[in-house]
Amino acid sequence: MRAPDRDQRRPSCAALCVALVILLIAIPSAGALSADYLVFPNGTAYQASVEITDTSRYEFAETGIMGENVPVTVGDVTISGNCSPCNYNWSRPWGQVPAITFPKGNYTVSYIAPLRNNDIQATFVKPYQVNVTIPGELDIRNPLLAGISSGANVTRYADNSTSVRWNKSYSFDLRFYSKGQEELLYFFLQFMVIIAVVLLLPFVISMRRRE
Repeated sequence: MRAPDRDQRRPSCAALCVALVILLIAIPSAGALSADYLVFPNGTAYQASVEITDTSRYEFAETGIMGENVPVTVGDVTISGNCSPCNYNWSRPWGQVPAITFPKGNYTVSYIAPLRNNDIQATFVKPYQVNVTIPGELDIRNPLLAGISSGANVTRYADNSTSVRWNKSYSFDLRFYSKGQEELLYFFLQFMVIIAVVLLLPFVISMRRRE
């Protein structure tokens, strides 16, 4: 006896649904570009790897206080993609931020850049999956010394390194500190407590004498 056509289609539909689910998992969602930053142990520089798509230019800049582009001095610049080797040209017009140009396509740009004031930040024109790795010599747990922009997920590992992630973010800002800076903060706070006690002690003694 021959099964109805609708019964024969059920296994095929189920297999098609399974294939679509696997395909959706395997393909990253739109806009899920990645940007990875590794801060060096001395906190004076970082290494970045930033994915870019459908473009022929990448600028090296930070966002200033007024929202302006501030040039960043970079080194060890490389690009990787569907090319071997991947070549680029420098573009450094006077008064503008430095940039590299290359044939239009999808690439990963890697470079090393300096850090100032223990702060690392970036702004994007597309949403990015951002990951910043802080080495064990540095820390971000003390709110008096550190600062993290909203939306971050913080993971601390056994080697005392820290990973800070932002999901589909257009910008991020992260301030860290060294152990020496934290020790200096505690020393300052203790000193302030001693000063407060010295200043208040005569007042307390006089109040007791009046009583």
